Amino acid sequence: MRTAVKLACSFVYMVYKPGRPDELERVEAAGGRVINWNGHRVLGVLATSRSIGDEYLKPFVSSKPEVTVIDRTENDEFLILASDGLWDVITNESACRVTRRCLTGRTRRRSQGVGSEGGGAAEAAAVLTELAMAQGSKDNISVIVVELKKRSSSSC
Repeated sequence: MRTAVKLACSFVYMVYKPGRPDELERVEAAGGRVINWNGHRVLGVLATSRSIGDEYLKPFVSSKPEVTVIDRTENDEFLILASDGLWDVITNESACRVTRRCLTGRTRRRSQGVGSEGGGAAEAAAVLTELAMAQGSKDNISVIVVELKKRSSSSC
């Protein structure tokens, strides 16, 4: 799974793609092979080089994550945590633009269910998920949006 952490449209990635030079080297050093078949895949099967699960691909696929620590600033608006089902088809800038529009109530998803209030982090995650599906994502799509600034409510 490729996971990205995004703060106020500044981007920090943890990209576990087997075609990345250091990941390719790690997989091959463990005795595995990366085959380019509809994208780089470990043993021609898995499109990610780090994963929890996929026991049959151990030791070529590692469950040990990369960790990047960054200091938050007062300008950080939100955090988008998502799988590659989103990032493979949606640009960083688009995801931030859509999230910002959702958090300010200017964008809502098409398929709102009964009792949906709209707006907020859950709405942004749902809209991003729908957008990724509409863009033809072929992977699983998991999205979490966390608001980092308290927004004033216009209703009582």
